[in-house]
Amino acid sequence: MGEQKRKEAIKSEVIFKKKNYQYMLIGLGLIALGFILMAGGGSDDPNVFNPEIFSWRRIRLAPTLILLGFGIEIYAILLDSDKNTSKK
Repeated sequence: MGEQKRKEAIKSEVIFKKKNYQYMLIGLGLIALGFILMAGGGSDDPNVFNPEIFSWRRIRLAPTLILLGFGIEIYAILLDSDKNTSKK
């Protein structure tokens, strides 16, 4: 009888559920997309200035996607997926 209680006490619970991992993957995808959009725009010749580094995509869109991805990651970590969603 004591051994059975120990087995029940040792039984571990999974912290995150499927919904948490789905949100984490979405956030990770947005972060990766933001870094991909931010890449490039440099010049091969250091004496030539390339104004493409100041494009709207690199200055506004990419950092916004990265911050949005981090926000979704925080939401995914704090999300309580054990809540009962059924209404009575």
